[in-house]
Amino acid sequence: MIKNYTYENGALKMNPSSNESSWIHICPPISQAEITEISENFDFPQDFITDSLDVDERSRYEKEDNSNFILINTPVLNSEDKPNEAIYITVPIGIILVDGIIITISQANNPVIDKFLDNRVKGFNPNDPKQFVLKLFEHNVFSFLDCLKKLNLKRNLIEQELYNSSRNKELKQLLRVEKSLVYFVNSLSSNDLLMMKMKRTDFLKLRDDEELTDMFEDSIIDNSQALEMSNVYTNILSGTMEAYASIVSNNLNTFIQRLTIITIILMVPTLVASFYGMNLDYLPMSDNKYAFYLLIFISILIGFILIWFFRRERKPKA
Repeated sequence: MIKNYTYENGALKMNPSSNESSWIHICPPISQAEITEISENFDFPQDFITDSLDVDERSRYEKEDNSNFILINTPVLNSEDKPNEAIYITVPIGIILVDGIIITISQANNPVIDKFLDNRVKGFNPNDPKQFVLKLFEHNVFSFLDCLKKLNLKRNLIEQELYNSSRNKELKQLLRVEKSLVYFVNSLSSNDLLMMKMKRTDFLKLRDDEELTDMFEDSIIDNSQALEMSNVYTNILSGTMEAYASIVSNNLNTFIQRLTIITIILMVPTLVASFYGMNLDYLPMSDNKYAFYLLIFISILIGFILIWFFRRERKPKA
């Protein structure tokens, strides 16, 4: 699907012609014929579009004749709401700058692009490609930070439930949060390297514009902050999972120990009773009418002795 936009009177408007547009947005579904047509019309490689639609593509930039290509990763809510899937994943956004026109390519329902399409970005002007790219970088980082806050809040709620219960449901939810954070760390690291390299090579030609340079540096700082937050949350979550695994292991050991003690306590009286269950003629007290009660008393006495012994062994020594 190819959508053409022009910017008039501070708002975006749909335009039927791509040649008269200042911004062209491409999202699935799109046919190979449409990809070929738009790439030939603006003279840029088709790989710029196909790579932007590949969810496994990493952040990078390329220069091809008269066109510049930038690809960054952005967070989106995972459409597959399954217990073994991450809550958030990252998908690429492709940006092509050619002949003063901006072409963006993304997966459907990308929240960062939707902000621009809904005119919810202050100071956004697609007629200025450099400013557009920087605004996109800025709001992409804001989207990461917002998702990180939501993940951290969800982690805290799950931990509170986990301390009060030992269900697998909470552990699976923590694993989903952990997978999301792994996606975020990898994507933010890749975005950070991309922006640092773009700044070093002056890919967008910003050195003569102090305002845009400051905006770019702010985006780099915010992205580094988001990366640091992701690493901190990942470390906290890993520590929580390890601590809970230790708690579960200790509880299991205590439970097994109690079962072992109970088994031993019950085994000795059973052993005494089994001796007198033998079909022999000359068992002690076989002619005593109180033999049954005496054996019950002995069994109970041995049981209490064993309980006293194990309780004494469990007491800490001074």
